Amino acid sequence: MSDDSEYPGFDGVEPMDAVRSIDDERQHRKEMAAAGYRIFAAQRWGQLGDGHVSARDPELLDHFWLLDWGVPFRSATADRMVLVGPGGEVKDADGNSTGAVNTAGYNIHAPVLAARPDIVSAAHTHTQFGTPWSANVEPLRALSQESCAFVFDQAMFDDEEVEVLSIDGGKRIAAAVGDAKLCILRNHGFLTVGTSVEAAVAWFVMAERVAEVHVKAPDGRAISDEAAHIAAATLSPEHAAWRVFQWLRRSLDT
Repeated sequence: MSDDSEYPGFDGVEPMDAVRSIDDERQHRKEMAAAGYRIFAAQRWGQLGDGHVSARDPELLDHFWLLDWGVPFRSATADRMVLVGPGGEVKDADGNSTGAVNTAGYNIHAPVLAARPDIVSAAHTHTQFGTPWSANVEPLRALSQESCAFVFDQAMFDDEEVEVLSIDGGKRIAAAVGDAKLCILRNHGFLTVGTSVEAAVAWFVMAERVAEVHVKAPDGRAISDEAAHIAAATLSPEHAAWRVFQWLRRSLDT
């Protein structure tokens, strides 16, 4: 696979490991999270107000950005992202107190981000295939190429709390996630995390594609662990997800 800097299709895109000032990094994360919401909208996800993409603030590490409550995912922009503090207080981009965010968004993302200082973002929404597959309470198998990104890096939240009405519910989810990048939330859907917003969003879209294969071919023959490990070597690193996000974003902008 080509090095990012040598990939001609991504001309004009800052490399995954770009070094930015605090202010520039904050803006970048907000822009990527907003793009993540729009990518979800393009998949017809989040139309019922369900779902959230978080972006940890690069300076206030116990704060994170979410889309302002009531804004349609398709209308997400960096300016519509709001800052959520550790107690659930919500402020707009200028630091002024504002309305609210998705309650489950705070209850899930605050504990997950607190438990995983290595990640920048988490993504979750209810989807056509991830949610029904989660009702099986079974892990993903190596049924497709993309599956190999997750089969050795997944977790299960086997709990009946699907509303996540409390921060305690989010803490149980965080404990279940552990050090994995994908957590299957029983009867609820998928949650993905990443060391960048781009990775968290891309992992989620990839996981949904994997879930579609599982729902449509539940008795499919999986490839061997040996073959899956070979595929995982190129599919599971964070830079692979970063590239997927670039494809998704380009499709969104055309």
